[in-house]
Amino acid sequence: MLIVCPGCGLQLPSLGLEPDRRANASGECRAVMNEMTYYTLAHGDPRFIHQHLVDAYGAQHVRQSQSTIGAAFALAGLYLAVERGLTGRQVQKIHMQMARTSKRWPRFDPPQNVGPLTVADVLALGPGPRRDEKLMEWCASVWGAWSSEHDPVREMTGSFL
Repeated sequence: MLIVCPGCGLQLPSLGLEPDRRANASGECRAVMNEMTYYTLAHGDPRFIHQHLVDAYGAQHVRQSQSTIGAAFALAGLYLAVERGLTGRQVQKIHMQMARTSKRWPRFDPPQNVGPLTVADVLALGPGPRRDEKLMEWCASVWGAWSSEHDPVREMTGSFL
């Protein structure tokens, strides 16, 4: 039996894992994310690619919620990485500035399709430069899927640059 992730649509064989409702993800998708998390945190790259992983996954798994910070920060991170070329470390610093400045964030409406690539496409490649490149391709794919929200994200993020 296949399990379909409610956030990104990833279909994986059922492992009987509990869904992660806070992350709007199937347990199986979350397990793949956990594997990628281990990879990016152990990477040792000063650019801190882990931030890009968190932002792409977050933007693909936005759920209807009172809180708007998750989508706002994930989309800001993708914009900064994809369009502005910032490293994960630089994005993280801007996220910290954002958190110090405001507690209210705009609501962003998720697109019907959050992009053709998922965390599983990134993990499918062996560790190394090609996987890291695929991670950035995934970021661009997710950012592209949110095209209807690009201008508001640019406006929200602009004051922090």
